[in-house]
Amino acid sequence: MADARPAFHLAFAVADLAATRAFYVDVLGCAVGREAARWIDFDLYGHQLSAHLVDAAAGAAPTNPVDGDAVPIPHFGLILEWSAWEALAERLRAAGVDFVVAPRIRFAGRPGEQATMFIRDPSGNALEFKSFRDMGEVFRR
Repeated sequence: MADARPAFHLAFAVADLAATRAFYVDVLGCAVGREAARWIDFDLYGHQLSAHLVDAAAGAAPTNPVDGDAVPIPHFGLILEWSAWEALAERLRAAGVDFVVAPRIRFAGRPGEQATMFIRDPSGNALEFKSFRDMGEVFRR
C-alpha cells in the first residue's frame, strides 16, 4: 500500500450521539467503527471521523463570503470523484437534508472550477462535499 494516500482523521464535537449516528450512518452512509459511551468513530469514504459528545454547545459559527455564498467556518468535508459527488447530492436531496449551500458549480469557467455543497449534521457541524472534473485543479491558482 505504498502508493495509497493517507487516511484523514478528524475529531469533532457533537451534542447528541444517537442523532449523530443516525445522520452519519443513515444519511451519509458511513460505517461505524469503534465506539464508547461518549464517542463514535465513523468511516467516511475511508477517513476516520470521531464524534465526541460534549456537554456545552458551541456558539454560532461565522461565515466567509466565497463566490457569492456564505460559507460556514469552520467546516470539513471531502473532495469526491464527480459521479460520487452527484450520487451523494441526490442521496441528500432524497433524504430531505437542508442545504446550507445547495449543490452548485463554483468558479465556473475559472481556475479551480468545482461542484460544491454544504450541509450541517445534527450538532450544527458544517460539512462541505466538492468535486473537480479535473483533479489537477484542486490547488490551481
